[in-house]
Amino acid sequence: MTAKPLPVVGGPQDIFTSEFDEGPREECGVVGVSGIEGASELAFLALYALQHRGQESAGICAIHDGEARVHKEVGLVGDVFNAEALLKLPGRTALGHVRYSTAGGSKVLNAQPIVVRYAEGELGVAHNGNLTNAHDLKKRLVAEGAIFQTTSDSEVIVHLIARSRQETIDAQVDDALSHLEGAFSLAITIGETLYVVRDPRGYRPLVLGKLDGGHVVTSETCALDIVGAEYVRDIEPGEVLKIAGASVQKLRSLAPAQEQAPCIFELVYFARPDSRLWTISVDGARRGFGRQLAAEHPVDADAVIAVPDSANSAALGYSEASGIPYELGLLRNHYVGRTFIKPSQADRDFGARMKYNPVREVLEGRRVIVVDDSLVRGTTSKSLVKFIRQAGAKEVHFRIASPPVRFPCFYGIDMPSSEELIGSQMSPPEIAETLGVDSLGYLSLDGMLGVVAEHGSFCNACFSGNYAAPLVDVDKGYVPGNHPINC
Repeated sequence: MTAKPLPVVGGPQDIFTSEFDEGPREECGVVGVSGIEGASELAFLALYALQHRGQESAGICAIHDGEARVHKEVGLVGDVFNAEALLKLPGRTALGHVRYSTAGGSKVLNAQPIVVRYAEGELGVAHNGNLTNAHDLKKRLVAEGAIFQTTSDSEVIVHLIARSRQETIDAQVDDALSHLEGAFSLAITIGETLYVVRDPRGYRPLVLGKLDGGHVVTSETCALDIVGAEYVRDIEPGEVLKIAGASVQKLRSLAPAQEQAPCIFELVYFARPDSRLWTISVDGARRGFGRQLAAEHPVDADAVIAVPDSANSAALGYSEASGIPYELGLLRNHYVGRTFIKPSQADRDFGARMKYNPVREVLEGRRVIVVDDSLVRGTTSKSLVKFIRQAGAKEVHFRIASPPVRFPCFYGIDMPSSEELIGSQMSPPEIAETLGVDSLGYLSLDGMLGVVAEHGSFCNACFSGNYAAPLVDVDKGYVPGNHPINC
């Protein structure tokens, strides 16, 4: 059985692709609304709060009288949706999704939710994470006659449900999930029933809230806040919930209990500081990282500044622990979007200049500690140091509120290959010389984990190389972004 795609209400749609790709590793935000009038409007507001989780495309699917309507396009939430678009999405059940991919290109065909019609009705899927066996599953499904409409690994889930031979819908969902490896926080609609799933290790966050007799499921608590929903609890690792309005039924856990591995990089960088992830205040965790960083790498200086905005909390923590005043030494332009202006090769600092500007009055003649949340490629940091020195800083001491990023992520965070990671290719002294700083200090892995130790274990694969979920596709020689198989 081949699932048939539904028409998209707004925007162009590519309806077929011949690419056979494991698909992009995606940073995403998901929303599910059940049993609330104007569900699409709530999904729209929640997506606004989750915009930081994906800026490439946005989409909403609403279900009314068993019929699904979809609006999704490439672009930001505020650009993709307006009042007219939302009026065309009636119903008390809705899915929402924002996406940023690391491969596959900015194509509306990869925008989510993915919505199809199959034997049991209309099926929608919104996915945050990355399946580590997607290529293996796609190869098998294509051999069985499946036709893929996108290059996203999320579509594997659609085909597994649609092709399941189980008799009930609950059993079909359960059957599909049993084949998945890797990271997946899912909101799935079949008809007006909402299924909510979190993978057994719990890599990506997902929370449950209630509002007006119905329920809202979303990636972060900040999205519950914007719609006025009451936080109920986190979806537990491995949990599968079936939600129909006010009814919440736990179907089962996906696998026997195993060590949980929520992604610590969500706390370091990715999540919004006003969210609570796994009952942890993101702002509180980042301040803790900053305090520990100050203990591990003290330096005599006149001011602490942050690389805004994700490092603000860590810089405040460093300032609190060190007693060195926190200052606004860098300002970020929040209105920078894509530009048609192409910088010349002579100006390699163009992107950083568009995004950040130093405050000369804060920096001139002073010894400055610059706190950043992480250091990935190092290109922007090098430009920032240059700007800070041009603004008159006497000394520049760089402090990173996480360990060196040395390994790619296969669980849903955009991390380049090891060859592109400065922490994998250089030692800290070499990095300091490359950045042009007076000193460089990373938070230790033990120090970082110690800050959140009371909350259990965390995935730290991008720092340590310890991958918990099997890397099925990688172990079989398939590297995401390559196309070794032609089908």
